[in-house]
Amino acid sequence: MKKKIKYTALLFLLLVAMLAIFYFTYNEALPKGEQGKQADELASKMLKELAYEAYKNTEVLEWTFRGKHHYKWYKQENIVIVSWNQNKVILNTKKSEKSEVYIDDEKVVNSKILKQARDFFNNDSFWLVAPYKIFDTGTERRIVKYNDKDALLITYASGGTTPGDSYLWILDENYMPTSFKMWVKIIPIGGLSATWSDWKTTKSGIKLSTKHTLSLFGLEIPMGKVKAENRKADILAKSILKAVKHEAYKNTRFLEWSFGGKRSFKWDKEKNIVAVSWDTIHVNLHTRNKENSAVFFNNTKQEIADPLLILKAWNIFNNDSFWLVAPHKLFEKGIVRSIQKVDGKDALLVKYRNGGSSPGDSYLWILDTYNFPISYKMNVPSMKMDGVPATWEDWITTESGTLLPTSHTFSSGRKLSMGTVKGYN
Repeated sequence: MKKKIKYTALLFLLLVAMLAIFYFTYNEALPKGEQGKQADELASKMLKELAYEAYKNTEVLEWTFRGKHHYKWYKQENIVIVSWNQNKVILNTKKSEKSEVYIDDEKVVNSKILKQARDFFNNDSFWLVAPYKIFDTGTERRIVKYNDKDALLITYASGGTTPGDSYLWILDENYMPTSFKMWVKIIPIGGLSATWSDWKTTKSGIKLSTKHTLSLFGLEIPMGKVKAENRKADILAKSILKAVKHEAYKNTRFLEWSFGGKRSFKWDKEKNIVAVSWDTIHVNLHTRNKENSAVFFNNTKQEIADPLLILKAWNIFNNDSFWLVAPHKLFEKGIVRSIQKVDGKDALLVKYRNGGSSPGDSYLWILDTYNFPISYKMNVPSMKMDGVPATWEDWITTESGTLLPTSHTFSSGRKLSMGTVKGYN
């Protein structure tokens, strides 16, 4: 018996010694850093890289935490469906008393499971969206030098499940988070790190990390099949397409129009060739293979097509066709759709992530009671446009059956005519 007690005591002392060695080897003091303008600027650059504006407008997020806790978060409604084992909780994050608890699909009253769901969500959502929370109420931001580079220290002075926790975000050269170091109550060792990796750009336009690896024993935290979507916005966009008779547009082969009386176009959508004319220049622009384009001066074809004129025709076509067919392009690749309220009504915000002449532009479509586009507000950083309005008016039904606008009016009163607009097969 005495030998057994001695053996147990020896194991205990050995374990304590190992923990002490581990603690003194890996424990780091919380860095101090400096609050102020520089820290906030670094935080803002991080949010811009992550597409924070898209995060604010994101409607639904889905993920699974370590294969155990499953989530569907209706962010705008403050509702989360949390599922694990035989339990399902419809969690109201703002009004807990309106939450519902189910065990084996039977509705019950169980405060313990409700609290568990709330604690799971607070922890597990943090591992999904923590980078977007750096300006939350109760946060403090400090800039810290780490490996001779600027890092961002975030302290949660209040709020959440564990106020007082701090995280040092390590960023790459584009201000994208690659990892953070933690000083949190539930881990006695300060400065342990976790990677933020396997980033995914979602349908709603935000970037989410799908896997983390902890420095402590290499523990992995997979986030499952991460999704972020704007389903209501997609429904609204489809109603706009229906209003402008988009199915007929898809089947329209030829479009003709002019732009402000300066340039004229004939677009063969089937062959992806546009005849672009201005001044004494005419370009047969091949939109899929620009090297096959032909350039004419006074109806005389150049032996070697001027690449600068081809590029100019390409840029002109991108701009001028947008003013004719933008409402038909709501679901093209690289577009993010979300809903914003304007005068209490739904408006469709369309952001072009890539493609075209000026990726990053966004347009807020204002609709009538039938979801027909009547105007939009333009946000074009390259032209310093911030909410500049323009109407979409004098719509016609073309021979091919689609609807297209023939003029626009700007806030200055200036009108832009699209000339004699035609659509036919």
